[in-house]
Amino acid sequence: MRILYIDIDTLRPDHLGCYGYHRNTSPNIDKLAQDSALMHNVHASDVPCLPSRTALLTGRFGIHNGVVNHGGTDADPVLEGAGREFWSALQINSFPSQLKRAGLRTVSVSSFAQRHSAFHWYAGLDEAFNVGKYGLETADEVYDIASDWLQRNGRGDNWYMHVHMWDPHTPYRAPADYGDPFAESPLPVWLTESVRAEHWAGCGPHSAQESNGFAPRDRLREIFPRQPQDVPDMKAVRQMFDGYDTGVLMSDEYVGRLLNLLADLDIDQDTVVMISSDHGETLGELNVYGDHQTADQITTRVPLILHWPDKVPVGQYRAKHYQVDVSATLLELLDQKVPESWDGESFAASLLGGDDKGRESLVVSQAAWACQRGVRFDDWLYLHTRHDAYHLYPEHQLFNVVSDPHQLENLATQDGVTLAQGQQILADWLSVNLVDAARGGDPHDNVMAEGGPYHVRGKLPEYLARLRATGRETVAAALEAKWG
Repeated sequence: MRILYIDIDTLRPDHLGCYGYHRNTSPNIDKLAQDSALMHNVHASDVPCLPSRTALLTGRFGIHNGVVNHGGTDADPVLEGAGREFWSALQINSFPSQLKRAGLRTVSVSSFAQRHSAFHWYAGLDEAFNVGKYGLETADEVYDIASDWLQRNGRGDNWYMHVHMWDPHTPYRAPADYGDPFAESPLPVWLTESVRAEHWAGCGPHSAQESNGFAPRDRLREIFPRQPQDVPDMKAVRQMFDGYDTGVLMSDEYVGRLLNLLADLDIDQDTVVMISSDHGETLGELNVYGDHQTADQITTRVPLILHWPDKVPVGQYRAKHYQVDVSATLLELLDQKVPESWDGESFAASLLGGDDKGRESLVVSQAAWACQRGVRFDDWLYLHTRHDAYHLYPEHQLFNVVSDPHQLENLATQDGVTLAQGQQILADWLSVNLVDAARGGDPHDNVMAEGGPYHVRGKLPEYLARLRATGRETVAAALEAKWG
């Protein structure tokens, strides 16, 4: 058994051709998807990067593993305390350790642990290769390491290899020799000039006037010319979409090279290939330009392409799953028992039977920028916001993500019945999951008690000054009244 997991950071499904994107960003991924199970509604339970991959590692939601933030208490897994054995529960129950129980040699090529001080990521790995650039590497550098390992070891049996590419992640930095491959391609139609202009008058880090943080940085314009620092016009909107999509295209090129290498080694028919991500990327939705700050459909939904020749039926699957459910499914497909501590639930039987069954609803978390939980049920997304990351989001938002996939119209005040349904699902989820919460309570309570999500702590006074200096006194006053 050989498993290659290609983990493309910050990859939103709807910017891949196999998920319906109109630009040719992903020819190699699309070709693989034709012979794979393609899942449309897989969501990371916790976002962004550190919470997402900790959930993937542990098989547990952030409320149980302790990681929901990028700093503060809730950026580290909860300690076991006096009951900790010689081998920790993390080592015993981690996803790589479970793969080792199935007889697989476990390998990761990723700088994730170094970037986020997330050294728990190594639990259960036999080999780990840090590219050494804190996530600023490009796919060619990752490929050099992965291809070397595969050429030395790929023909051997029983391995799992995680290959982590960062190219769609900000700052958008595909090399200049990629040119402008999408210069003549239409922009996504939803982000019109009127939407951009409305966002320009708004506020928040990575909003239209501060699309790479809390303020533009001229030095970064020079270093990363594909990354807009603000979005004053539709030319900058194009710069954002083209910069992101070129990063996707570069990742796709090296996906193709990895797949070709499997064929060259004559192991392509005997290797399971999975392509996914840690979270998506908000490209203007909710006035976030090029980041991942919310618990919405765009940030938490990830692509999931599973190519398992002669075992997993090829087709399109639309049932709702957490990403940790996919990990549990992989274990069951390998004839392994899913650890009792995991929140992930296998849907292997449904998948092998050609069915399309999943969870009725999902509850997802963000607490590194905003402090939010999202509830996905039926065609709906309900967002409950405790900290708005200085975007002035209302406490309650309700979107029909089928008819309004880019979340332009908040229906919370118009559809009280559906809003109440989302609120009840969230309340029920909390009542079940708080029973064994990592630190004895809701980690979002702790995030708020420590001063809010990590990336916005202490930033308000300076940001209020910038808002007033750029003519946004009204939003500055509203933010100050809410948070000052």
